[in-house]
Amino acid sequence: MDDSAIAEIVGKQRSYFDLGNTRPVSFRLKQLKALKQAVIDNEKKISAALWSDMRKSEFEAYTTEIECVLCETERHIRNFQSWARPQKVPTPLIHFPASSYVYSEPFGVVLIIAPWNYPFHLTLLPLVGAITAGNCAVLKPSEIAPHTANAISTMVKENFDPSFITVVEGDAKTSQALLAQKFDYVFFTGGSNIGRIVMEACAKNLTPVTLELGGKSPCIVDKDINVEYTARRIAWGKFFNAGQTCVAPDYLLVHKDVKTQLLESMRKCVEQFYGKNPLQSPDYTRIVNEIHFNRILGLLKDGNIILGGDSNKDELYIAPTIIDNVSVEYKVMQEEIFGPVLPVMDYDDLTQAISLVNRLPKPLSLYFFSRNKKNQDRIQRETTSGGLCINDVVGQMVTSYLPFGGVGTSGFGNYHGRYSFDTFSHKKGVLKRGFLFDIKARYPPYGGRLRLLKRVLPYALR
Repeated sequence: MDDSAIAEIVGKQRSYFDLGNTRPVSFRLKQLKALKQAVIDNEKKISAALWSDMRKSEFEAYTTEIECVLCETERHIRNFQSWARPQKVPTPLIHFPASSYVYSEPFGVVLIIAPWNYPFHLTLLPLVGAITAGNCAVLKPSEIAPHTANAISTMVKENFDPSFITVVEGDAKTSQALLAQKFDYVFFTGGSNIGRIVMEACAKNLTPVTLELGGKSPCIVDKDINVEYTARRIAWGKFFNAGQTCVAPDYLLVHKDVKTQLLESMRKCVEQFYGKNPLQSPDYTRIVNEIHFNRILGLLKDGNIILGGDSNKDELYIAPTIIDNVSVEYKVMQEEIFGPVLPVMDYDDLTQAISLVNRLPKPLSLYFFSRNKKNQDRIQRETTSGGLCINDVVGQMVTSYLPFGGVGTSGFGNYHGRYSFDTFSHKKGVLKRGFLFDIKARYPPYGGRLRLLKRVLPYALR
């Protein structure tokens, strides 16, 4: 799609928005219900597309992609009218008689750029927030998952006015052409390198942006744990979707006293999940393309492979792999893995583990397994991450009641539930005064009022 066609799309959406079509609560509610029904009606097509793109099982396609969107949409349907009400806030005495309110109003025309790893979920979930807040939206799904992108495009065309929601398919050049347009808000999910490009493009137009990036999310394991549960949860969180999850545990820091026992238990868990040959498992996802396949294989050169390590290029298959005796200098620790490879390091004291984590860029997620409440508190106080999950993995993302987003190089801004509505809404402060009287002391000439003002103003501004 050329620049002129993209400009026409954005222009039509801006005209549609300027007419006030998206502002009524009744309109937003209708569109949310239409979106939910469209997802239900297209469930089989979406699931088939995800299988074609990544050989994602029907179970994982539903639970990690389709159901996430349905639950989010239903939560917004039930609650957004209360979120959208003006919020009355206190008014300083100096403004008396007056009242103060915070109004949530839509930004206008927003751009949502989605990644390939959860190509349906991470395209539609931000859209729910954009609709709820009253915006028009242009969706740019990932070309790396072309079947899902096409399924989304078809679903949107069949159910929504293109002046309200439009899908633009294409490669990186299409994304660049979109970013050259003047949007009112941009929501990007993807890697930090592309995130920098997006932020630079937004800066040229002073466009506000949310960046949902990634990074190396550490998983710290204390010695005081339930080994069986810990192993099962880590193995599941790391290897579902073949590790192509932004919040998957990226590396394991395990106390030396439980390391051997934990790794053996994880090996058994992987076999229970996917069998002795995961290549034959109907539940094990493939790597999205050959570029990422080769990139991940390049991370297996250092350390001792104690599980997996085998691959099949024709199938874009890389086995669930655990690498022991890893150093922070190894290549596998220099970039986000985004694949089914788990490097392992051990530590003697929790201070040592915390120090290592804090030397690295701030992660999107941090996981800590321990029964010890004091150690749990230490992790919460002494580390920084987009989200923290204790004694489980991924769970902090699968809830509409917690904000989901990064910090530092793992991104900024957040969404899910009400946080999505707030992200796509401008919070406008409104002060309403009456004409009961007017204090002339604030108007010039000021004369000798400063001394009195210094005594009175601290109370009047409370």
